[in-house]
Amino acid sequence: MAKKEKITVNSILSYKQAKKKIAMLTAYDYLMASILDASEIDIILVGDSLGNVMMGYKNTLPVTMMEMIIHTQAVARGTNRALLVADMPFGSFQNNKEEALSCAIDLIKAGAEAVKIEGAQYIDIIKKIIKAGIPVMGHLGFTPQSVNILGYKYQGKTKQEEIKLLKEAKALEKAGCFAVIIELVPDAVAKKIAKGLLIPVIGIGAGPNCDGQVLVCYDMLGMYPCSPGFVKKYADLDGIIRKAVKKYIEEIYSAPVAQ
Repeated sequence: MAKKEKITVNSILSYKQAKKKIAMLTAYDYLMASILDASEIDIILVGDSLGNVMMGYKNTLPVTMMEMIIHTQAVARGTNRALLVADMPFGSFQNNKEEALSCAIDLIKAGAEAVKIEGAQYIDIIKKIIKAGIPVMGHLGFTPQSVNILGYKYQGKTKQEEIKLLKEAKALEKAGCFAVIIELVPDAVAKKIAKGLLIPVIGIGAGPNCDGQVLVCYDMLGMYPCSPGFVKKYADLDGIIRKAVKKYIEEIYSAPVAQ
């Protein structure tokens, strides 16, 4: 069987030029990464959403660098073809450029091929990380690390917010980001941003007109009980797993007892 071509940052940039859509999902462990990679997903994100779905935190804010490194190492072992991106967790890049670069380097050493940073207020930090040879993916709109300020709601609903988002997206592009995620942004605004940038714009809860889409894998598989309303569920693994476990328990309980 022919070896599948490795997806790189340049591959993702070429997708935009070729008008080819980008498929992206999260993974947090070796097994899930292996499945997604074998299924030929384009990008695997080790998201700080692991705080919600793997650690049981109420949001992403408590996620540590050590947790991100451990999960990135696990995912890297199961990823051969896809581009592997890791989130910079809250507190890893806000303090200063030197600490941010050090944390980004740690994620690359753990196996990531790029890092993702939330917000457009860290342009100087992003430039420093890119200058060191580390690709950066931006993230705008609703940024989960700012949930205490933004609340969990759509961004870009007013004209002023729309203009701000487009300006921020162009600033990230100019800084050298190879792609931008936009989350919880109205369809029409997302379309304008995607058309206005030369780099790919990947949506989550931002309509079908982006250059690609990303979802938390446990959401789209129907495993996580608190999935956002915009998520399309492609399976009901929660129901399947519960049914299998109940059947297993019933068979154990009904088995003969040694006399």
